Parts: sequence; structure tokens; C-alpha cells
Amino acid sequence: MNIRSLTRGDGVVIGAAVVLFIASFLGLTSFDCPTGVDCSGFEKSNAWDSLGLLMSMFLSGVIGAALIVVGRGMPGRKVAGIDLGQFGVAFCVFALWTAFWTIIDMDADAGAGMILGLLATIVLAGAAIAAPLVPALRAPLMGAPRPQQPQPYGGQPQGGYGYPGAQQPPYGGQPEGGYGYPGAQAGQPGQPQAGQPGPQAQPQGQPSQGGQAQQSAPAADFSPFWFAVPVARPLYAEDGSPTPIAELAPGTWYLAVEQRGQGLVAQTQDGRRGVLQDTTGIQRG
Repeated sequence: MNIRSLTRGDGVVIGAAVVLFIASFLGLTSFDCPTGVDCSGFEKSNAWDSLGLLMSMFLSGVIGAALIVVGRGMPGRKVAGIDLGQFGVAFCVFALWTAFWTIIDMDADAGAGMILGLLATIVLAGAAIAAPLVPALRAPLMGAPRPQQPQPYGGQPQGGYGYPGAQQPPYGGQPEGGYGYPGAQAGQPGQPQAGQPGPQAQPQGQPSQGGQAQQSAPAADFSPFWFAVPVARPLYAEDGSPTPIAELAPGTWYLAVEQRGQGLVAQTQDGRRGVLQDTTGIQRG
């Protein structure tokens, strides 16, 4: 479950659900104690004394909030083809409907539990409906972590072998001045022996053998970088399989390790690698 995908609207839903759960332990009705009467032994009933009201108002709202949060943190989870978040919104609206008609139909004065429960269900249902619509509520609840300075993929230090800008040995691995290398001094092992052909000069305009190797090597102008996606996007296998291997969630930083056409080869936090085909609107770290 990706907690960083929660929005401010989800935070309001969670807070309202906590208040609603606390209200279930408070008294549903209130009364004025007559003068001269000891009312200390009188116990006020709460929602836990009425199973019907407890389930239809208080626990219904709490369950709805839980479904919304789980649906946001684990996108794509459905029941009977309906998203979990939609089920959660329905539960929250039902809790508000029950609280509204219950407090209107009460014969006695409403107590702290009933009043606080009604206010909590109003906030709960309002946040559940408005969270996907209001830009202020769509903002991430937790800020994205500041990405560290990207290091070359594979752990090679800058200037090491294979890193762009490193001092590479001549093609073939022979050191300068070694056997068969142009420029070897006479009397050294690199000196051609008598009767043996010396190194042939390359015709003008012909690329050298080392130049051909450099041209055939892939371009090394790509540097790994951190990025985040604006919406949830699938990550496909590098072998071209159409089945996604993971899903990139917004609010989480991922490492791009390679450019592949219009896509990126990304690495998830658990070490899986795949191709992100849709790179529109990504945020670079």
C-alpha cells in the first residue's frame, strides 16, 4: 500500500472517521436533572447500546472511510466491477442520511454523541465527494521525498571504467608502447622483427579500428535521474510483454536508468525494472 498516494481529501476523511468513532462512545441524548434529585446513577445510552444505529451510522461511516483510503493506496482494487473508493463514498453518504433523519426523529434532546456524530458524517461525506473534484483536496497529503543526487546505475564511480569521461585503454587492451602498437621504441618488445611487416598506415579518410569501436558503442549521453509520475501508470517488462509487471504511483520517486525510444527503463523501490511507455507530464527530480 502506497501511503504517499493519499491526498488531503483522504486526510480529512480519516480525521472525520476518527471523530465519528469517538462520538459513538458519547451519550446520544441529554436531559436536565431536576433540582433536588440525585442523577449520578443515571447512565446515558450511547451508540453501542443500539446495534441498528451503531451499524447504520457510526460504523458505516468508519467502514466507508477505510474503503476510500484502501482504494486510494491500492488503486485498481475492485469488487463486482466497482472501485473500492466508490463503495466507500456510498457508505459515507448512507451514514450521513441515517444521522440526519435520526436526529430529526428523536423525542429527547440530542446528546453530545449524536450532535458530534452528525457533524462528523457531514464532513466525512462532503470530503469523500469533493476530494476528486476540488484541486486543494487533490494535493498530496505527504510531500514527495527530496531525491538524492543520482549516481551512475550499477554503482560505478565517476571516472571509473565504463563511465563517460573515463580514460579508456586503447582498443584491444594493449598499453601504449606495447607489442604491435605504433610508436614502440626500437629494441623494445614492441619493435617489429626483421622480415615481419610493420604496422600498416591507415589510408586518409578511413576510420581507425578504435574509431569504429567508438562509433559502434551506444551513446553515453544519458544520465540516470529521479522522476515521479502525475497519475498511476503501468510498468511493462523489458522483453516487450503486454502484461504490466508493476504500477508506478504518483507521489513516489523512481530511478530512470536508460532511455529506450520514447520510453524510459525505470527501477522501482523493490528493485524491479521495466519500461515506462507513457512519459508525458513526468516530474524530474
